[in-house]
Amino acid sequence: CQVIVHDVNELTEKLFPIVEAMQKHFSAGLGTYYSDSIFFLSVAMHRIMPKEITRIIQVDLDLKYKTNIQDLFDEFDNFPEGAVIGIAREMQPVYRHTFWQYRRENPQTKVGEPPPDGLPGFNSGVLLLNLEAMRQSKLYNQLLEPTMVQKLTEKYHFKGHLGDQDFFTMVGMEHPELFHVLDCTWNRQLCTWWRDHGYSDVFDQYFQCEGEVKIYHGNCNTPIPED
Repeated sequence: CQVIVHDVNELTEKLFPIVEAMQKHFSAGLGTYYSDSIFFLSVAMHRIMPKEITRIIQVDLDLKYKTNIQDLFDEFDNFPEGAVIGIAREMQPVYRHTFWQYRRENPQTKVGEPPPDGLPGFNSGVLLLNLEAMRQSKLYNQLLEPTMVQKLTEKYHFKGHLGDQDFFTMVGMEHPELFHVLDCTWNRQLCTWWRDHGYSDVFDQYFQCEGEVKIYHGNCNTPIPED
């Protein structure tokens, strides 16, 4: 088993020029902070990792594994043609909230609607990054360009604060074909913040997840069930 440690400052230095433009749309801070770039690492991982690294699993720290991580790695084999990233759906109505203006202007839209037919957005707690596919996808790399980011944020009236997750969610509304949607059991989020903040009536439509949980995600400091 080989372990390689990367210097955060070095990574940030490489990242900043690539993601600077999107930070103002998807960061919590006022303006663009150099240090915020690290929250966009997954977005441009294919540009800063050595070419010989072709696939990466990126995960949050607040996870509990109930299965072998190799089974998750095997999900790369299920990517459809053209998909570059594997990611699970967001399990709260956060993007129902974020896209409120777009939804008001487009009453028939699936944007922000719950599964199985809606587009609830993504959660970046568990990510499969096919770096080779990301490098080769002309479409994906076009979407990193500042003009494209600006165009999409204007179309969707989007202002977020969750970094890479916001970028993937917005791009997924426009180009779902770039994503392999992981089953909710691979990223069983436990946070219920939005249930108590105006969305109790629809919350369970987003939060339900059937099947044996493979990875628990204790987001927003939610306790993870004991075995």
